Amino acid sequence: YFRQQHFGPQVQLDVYEAAGVGGRLATVTVNKQQYESRGASIHALSLHMQDFVKILGLKHRREVAGKSAIFSGEHFVLEETDWYLLNLFRLWWHYGISFLRLQMWVEEVMEKFMRIYKYQAHGYAFSSLEELLRSLGGDAFINMTQRSVAESLLEVGVTQRFVDDVIAAVLRSSYGQSVLVPAFAGAMSLAGAQGSTWAVEGGNKLVCSGLLKLTKANVISARVTGVSLHSSEGRALYQVHYEGSEGQGSAFYDMVVVTTPLHPSRSNFTFENFKPPIADFPGAFQPSVTSVVHGYLNSSYFGFPDPKLFPFASILTTDTPDLFFNAMDNICPVNISAAFRRKQPQEAAVWRVLSQQPLDKQQLKTLFRSYYSVQVTEWQAYPRYDAVKSLPPIVLHENLFYLSGVEWVASSMEMIAVAAKNVALLAYNRWHQDLEKIDQKDLMHKVKTEL
Repeated sequence: YFRQQHFGPQVQLDVYEAAGVGGRLATVTVNKQQYESRGASIHALSLHMQDFVKILGLKHRREVAGKSAIFSGEHFVLEETDWYLLNLFRLWWHYGISFLRLQMWVEEVMEKFMRIYKYQAHGYAFSSLEELLRSLGGDAFINMTQRSVAESLLEVGVTQRFVDDVIAAVLRSSYGQSVLVPAFAGAMSLAGAQGSTWAVEGGNKLVCSGLLKLTKANVISARVTGVSLHSSEGRALYQVHYEGSEGQGSAFYDMVVVTTPLHPSRSNFTFENFKPPIADFPGAFQPSVTSVVHGYLNSSYFGFPDPKLFPFASILTTDTPDLFFNAMDNICPVNISAAFRRKQPQEAAVWRVLSQQPLDKQQLKTLFRSYYSVQVTEWQAYPRYDAVKSLPPIVLHENLFYLSGVEWVASSMEMIAVAAKNVALLAYNRWHQDLEKIDQKDLMHKVKTEL
């Protein structure tokens, strides 16, 4: 979509996709209703995603209220109520002003991050993730990709207890990882947890299929196996090799954007004829398992012998060795009618359980009194954030770009959209030799003077 926006409708766009369009934005069907299995919510400040929804004529899904709680394996360490002031009082009673310090820290990060939309609106692009981060928040943002969220929060006066209870629970729910994730990825995850979120009526994946349809991109159902470099009249020419249902094939392109993660655990992808060769990408991905269970919750496990009294629609967990799941929530279908109501706790409902390993029968029996169906999706979901300190490149070669490296800064739908806009602008500015629009310093001042 962004490529067409900048290069114009005359450019031929081919998209190679072996599986379903939307990737992690997948749905599962239970009783003829579709439910999000991953990528379920979008932050209110996700301006690109907001724009896509408007352009495509999609709607925000109706919100269905539900309370959350944090479970330690033995008891709830924090419970949300229906009253906002009581929730604030409980946070203050348990953790002092830690939640205010957290809020100020997250708001400061988000305020600086929001500068990217101004820069992009003025056509500015960045040739590396480091340059992008530095333009938004200086060296402080670079440092936030190299030190843990726990360290950063303790430094601004958040207590260890708050980190262990609340921060750990949020990061287990979003990334399936601990408070050792880098501070920047942590801040983005925490912004989503404490701000208002929304979802697309009919499923978030409709944004992906809608944008492809809008751009009239040619979607080729095949898996790309590699890219080889050829030269043509002084410019790079790329041969993309692929495997589809009809066998192997290849095609030539002036420009290629690699959107699949280039890590050995994720893709068998080769680069040929590059001198120097394109280096292997270090790092690993965090396995994540989503189990969508249609059944009766075993509320006794959570200390509620009478299921009618169980008040929570969402359960997060602390980092306790014996806990076998990261989070679970009573989910609503992607199409919510005006008459829809959330199932009562004693009724059979659809629950989404996030864990690092597939749940065995005993674990399912622990969480559910009985169940009708279990649908399991295993993902190589997010980067293992504690594994690598350097960020992947954006430019692999002349007119050969890498998009998914941004996930090592933070992973969300909006981060991918920001990276996509950046790559489109970078490709356009480099193609037209408009170097004044790439990696410019003091951009805040430049943008103000342009206004």
